[in-house]
Amino acid sequence: MAGQGTPATALLAKQKITHSTHPYDVSPAAPNYGALVAAALGVPPERVFKSLVTEVDGGLTVAVVPVTGELDLKALAAAVGGKRATMADRTVAERATGYVRGGISPLGQRRRLPTVVDASALDHPTVYVSAGRRGLQLQLNPTDLIALTAAVTAPLAVR
Repeated sequence: MAGQGTPATALLAKQKITHSTHPYDVSPAAPNYGALVAAALGVPPERVFKSLVTEVDGGLTVAVVPVTGELDLKALAAAVGGKRATMADRTVAERATGYVRGGISPLGQRRRLPTVVDASALDHPTVYVSAGRRGLQLQLNPTDLIALTAAVTAPLAVR
């Protein structure tokens, strides 16, 4: 789609990964944003994943979890062999990834961060993640997402 290129879509094109982009119009300030994005796309919300930048023992880590659940910080820390996880400061997250909050993609980040994808992603033929800009989602195979981010999988979401 013309004019919709992001570092995430450029990475997928360069790697020749099958994907599709899906624009949507939802205010990032809306409560229950993820569920509204899923509704706007017409897909089950358990297939739409959010990328959360966290700090585990002082280092940044990306957690990719379904919008239907909350991130279990203890499970995230355990998944990467850490002791304590907290949500990263918004400015730190934006600076490290090169994306703005509400549009942080797990793909094509400025600095490649350790990534953990919720194991439920593997339950679906395709999943949706941010394409790197508010109002644009990527649909791709979860195994491609895991491979491109060098992610580990673990149960991270509390539903």
